[in-house]
Amino acid sequence: MDALIAKARKEYHSELLHRGVLAINAQGIATNADKDSVASVSIARGIADRLLAETDERIAGQTSGKAFEEITMMFIKSTFPKLQHLRPGKWEIKKLGNRSKIKTSAFAQYEHLAYLTELTKANRKLSAMIGNDYMVAPDIVIYRGLCTDEEINTPMLVVDDTLSRMADLREANGGKAILHASISAKWTMRSDRAQNSRTEALNLIRNRKGHLPHIVVVTGEPLPSRISSLALGTGDIDCVYHFALNELIAAVNDYDHDDIKEMLKTLVEGKRLKDISDLPLDLSV
Repeated sequence: MDALIAKARKEYHSELLHRGVLAINAQGIATNADKDSVASVSIARGIADRLLAETDERIAGQTSGKAFEEITMMFIKSTFPKLQHLRPGKWEIKKLGNRSKIKTSAFAQYEHLAYLTELTKANRKLSAMIGNDYMVAPDIVIYRGLCTDEEINTPMLVVDDTLSRMADLREANGGKAILHASISAKWTMRSDRAQNSRTEALNLIRNRKGHLPHIVVVTGEPLPSRISSLALGTGDIDCVYHFALNELIAAVNDYDHDDIKEMLKTLVEGKRLKDISDLPLDLSV
């Protein structure tokens, strides 16, 4: 019998294939490849072949991106909430995006941003001074519901009416849900838009009040050099997770280009790039 995460990973890849996010077109080019890069075409094809992609036409880029977000969200939903023995809580996992009504201000650490938004809308001079780029709508969020006093006081009396009146976790204090993770899903990294993930991360870090959520990126990009644009360095993004790291490593070894192999080795050994299967356990920390 397959382990929970192993089974979910197979289903994750199966859904990517089924919905055409990962496919090989009539010219033999995988949908996550840059057709103008020999290395990208070769490595992406190596990944696709290992995941048994069928020949199909490329679907629209924006559609691919949205589907990748949805399928990644479903992978997290099928794994992380089942790890209650490692990370108990009332977990909600949702796909947001820029058009979502839910913004970071919906969560305890960032609720003050809603007040800032109202101030800047009413005052153009203030808006010009501080801007409005602090509002973030991540692709996928995980947030934790609050606990009742009954839950907190089981199996022992932990709180009463005299103290702990500002603790975020306590429902009786009238707060908002706690943002646990911000997940950016980027099927490829062939434009400056991929750097939006870093901007969002910096906004989450600078504008929070309280606990910093996990900040991660999930990608299907085949070129290690492009992955490194987000993965290298520390301080903003926790880690980048590849949708098929084992298959990427095998494809890069087959391509046999020393610079590319060395870059991938640096990312993996430096723990800046992990497999999607590592994400549920890392979210349990």
